[in-house]
Amino acid sequence: MIRPTRPACHAARPATAVRARLAGPAVSVLASRAVSVLASKAVSALASTAVPALAATAVLALAACSGGAIAANTPVSSGQSFVGGSYSSTYFRPGSRPVAPDIHGTTLTGQKFHLAADRGNVVVINFWGSWCSPCRREAPALAALAVHFSHDPVRFIGDNVLDYPASALAFERRFNVSYPSLNDSAEQIVLAFHSTVPPNAIPSTLIIDRTGHIAARVVGGVTYSGLLALIAKVLAERS
Repeated sequence: MIRPTRPACHAARPATAVRARLAGPAVSVLASRAVSVLASKAVSALASTAVPALAATAVLALAACSGGAIAANTPVSSGQSFVGGSYSSTYFRPGSRPVAPDIHGTTLTGQKFHLAADRGNVVVINFWGSWCSPCRREAPALAALAVHFSHDPVRFIGDNVLDYPASALAFERRFNVSYPSLNDSAEQIVLAFHSTVPPNAIPSTLIIDRTGHIAARVVGGVTYSGLLALIAKVLAERS
């Protein structure tokens, strides 16, 4: 028997800490999502034990802990996919591009990653979570594009946000994602981009040019043809 020990309020603590670290729409969106996704998993666990009364009690408690305008557009409350805002694609012309932060971290499989080591390559950074429906829809396109550009100076790297490593690795196996992803459960990589070109939603994708500048951003799920065109455009530029 599972005891209803205030799962939502307990799960909300990392999200609250994130809001304290950053003041901006990207943080607010992702923090609220953290509450919602963990809340959803807690309710599912209760429901699977066939104790409807406890599950109903948990739903009410979780709703009380994760309220707000953003929470009203999450899977817990509406069953809808999570994207903080509508789709947008932006290309930044050479000479007017912000410098990408010198991010580094550890991948889901324990390998070290340092963005500076990929200077001279075009780097595609995809911000995603296994809990995110649009991320599941875009995953086949990203996996295929990584294979398409495998013989070019293009590096794909994921940034797995507010997730469990086991769930993220299962996601990668399911969609045959061959490139690594950083374990960004505390949003440190997202934080690093906040003062330049913030991801703003999950999923989001950034393209870093060969000189280490942010050349393009896609907010929302990518398509194969759309991201292919952006990468090809940046790849064709002279350094």
